[in-house]
Amino acid sequence: MSKIEKRVAEMRVNPCSVGFSDALKLADHYFRQFGEPRIQGSHHIYKTPWAGDPRINLQKDKSGDAKPYQVRQVIAAIDKLTAIEASETE
Repeated sequence: MSKIEKRVAEMRVNPCSVGFSDALKLADHYFRQFGEPRIQGSHHIYKTPWAGDPRINLQKDKSGDAKPYQVRQVIAAIDKLTAIEASETE
């Protein structure tokens, strides 16, 4: 299991204690291939190959961590992307 896969597994278990920089690194790893993230104020918005949810919009909470509901959205988007890639290789 790679470092990225381990971090995703940790995020699944506890999305409430994910550092903002860790969430950005994962989003970059999986979604930067679809274009540079758009940054508007404190929001980092990533493009996905589908329209609609799950969207990827990350921002810090008051403690400097990523917001837990946004971490769950990133995980859902990673799952959807892996499912799409798996179906294309079949």
